[in-house]
Amino acid sequence: MISPLSPAHQNFLTGLTQIQQRLTNDQLQLTSGLKINNVSDAPNEIADLWQTQSELGQVQQIDTNLGQVQTEVNTAESALQSAVTLVQRAETLGAEGATATSDATTRQNLAGELGSILQELVASANTEVAGRFIFSGDADQTQPYSIDLTQASPISAYQGASSTREIQSPDGTTFPIALTAQQIFDSANAQDNVFSSINNLMQGLINNDSTAITSSITDVQTADTYLNQQLAFYGTVQDRVDNSLNFGQNYAVQLQTQISGVQDANEAQSITDMTEAQTQMQAALQSEAQLPKTTLFDFMG
Repeated sequence: MISPLSPAHQNFLTGLTQIQQRLTNDQLQLTSGLKINNVSDAPNEIADLWQTQSELGQVQQIDTNLGQVQTEVNTAESALQSAVTLVQRAETLGAEGATATSDATTRQNLAGELGSILQELVASANTEVAGRFIFSGDADQTQPYSIDLTQASPISAYQGASSTREIQSPDGTTFPIALTAQQIFDSANAQDNVFSSINNLMQGLINNDSTAITSSITDVQTADTYLNQQLAFYGTVQDRVDNSLNFGQNYAVQLQTQISGVQDANEAQSITDMTEAQTQMQAALQSEAQLPKTTLFDFMG
């Protein structure tokens, strides 16, 4: 099909379309703030851009997860700090009850205070964060312990489960973030068992049994050392969570900078290019207006 347009007019329209496309692209970049708004804008860079955006999303999700875990770990560390103080108080009470000047009445009173300490330790073992029992392992909807001081063995069996909880760091590594109340307070090793050592001391005081009191004090001291080791675990986890959060935040900034370098529009450049395109369009329109408008038919009488 023969075009009714002359080559000059055809070239004019082609050039005008290109200038209009430049103006459209510049306006879109200024409006969106992006120089890549469609796959066709940078087909060679789009795959890497999508990969980097995906990686950034993953890092941000990991940082969110770490933030939630940080609250739990800090709460657990605080609970164990309080528990250590309680066990140390139990040692002091035991030492007081072991003296030759302590009579049966004094020991009964000391035993009563030890009962309160046991209740507070069980409360620590039952610590909750956002509706989760953080020392119940994988059964975090189940309270790990109950206590009834009227019983010779006042603390129930552990009702939770083992803990398999780990958290991923933005660097790709994973690490455990929790111990169970059974591991912390109710060790299978009798000398490390916080609950039983204090209960044995309490029973010795109730029974006014000097030998049992002296023996139990040693166990409480050993349990104190063991409890401090569990506290150290949470201190280490706190450090790892903090370091992972810092790493993740820095890495996210690097990825965002990388993405911005690829897709963010250069506002000054876009304005300059748009101004040039507008000038070119005006010049083209002026040139087109000056072209002769006569045709062959003008010469035919």
